[in-house]
Amino acid sequence: MQTAETKADIRAAVAEYRRAGESVALVPTMGYLHEGHLSLVRAARAANDRTVVSIFVNPTQFGPREDLATYPRDIERDLDLLRREGVDAVFLPSVDEMYHPDRQTIVETTRLSRVLMGRLRPGHYRGVATVVTKLFNIVQPDAAYFGEKDYQQLCVIRAMVRDLDSPVAVHGVPTVREADGLAMSSRNVRLSAEDRAAAPVLNASLDAAERIAATGARVSDIKAAVRGEIDSAPRAGLQSVDIRDAQTLAPVQGVPSGPLVVLLAARFGDVLLIDQRVVTPKGKT
Repeated sequence: MQTAETKADIRAAVAEYRRAGESVALVPTMGYLHEGHLSLVRAARAANDRTVVSIFVNPTQFGPREDLATYPRDIERDLDLLRREGVDAVFLPSVDEMYHPDRQTIVETTRLSRVLMGRLRPGHYRGVATVVTKLFNIVQPDAAYFGEKDYQQLCVIRAMVRDLDSPVAVHGVPTVREADGLAMSSRNVRLSAEDRAAAPVLNASLDAAERIAATGARVSDIKAAVRGEIDSAPRAGLQSVDIRDAQTLAPVQGVPSGPLVVLLAARFGDVLLIDQRVVTPKGKT
């Protein structure tokens, strides 16, 4: 497995793959890898000749009071996991390598980045879109793989690729969960024992949403069921629950006419967790 700390080195590695006529997949990550990340790697390797993983804790997607300094990091462990998965190359840039000191350019999906989690975390998806655009330009993959857990992020990236005519196929990979239903996340390691025990309420609330949606209920009833479930766990501080059209993220009211995505954000102590699920209303398959 090759490791590259500079743009020039990762471009040289990819150029070798291209000379051999091989397809290239990119899995962008911020490291501290878990089974959810590895599921992206496996999906990428199954469909492409070569797989490149980037590990970069991107400062531009963190707000001024967010957890950049405490974001978990363990590069040696990450590299060991990626070797075992048969990854071909890992891109490990520094902040100075990724961002010019006089940078002036950003990429932003002007509507999608400012709603839902983007409203809670202003500038977050602008940082995501900018760094992913840069990674696409640096690696120039045929395909890129992202987890569905951050559903809004996936929608932002798909819109960005569409609008900028980027020649990259974007693939979403289903959320990987712990045995008790908690969505895998690098942030889970920061939960206290009490908060970790309470956190599966997010998955339980999505189960409730799925059950209620299957009865043909109104969106307001689905949302009430989710709130009721989360309110039953006093350690969960609900930040937002949104129910949107699964394809466009447009608001939906009344009795839905097609698949919905339920998007959750809740704090457990000082850790913000998100989760999501696409649910299908009765008779709307």
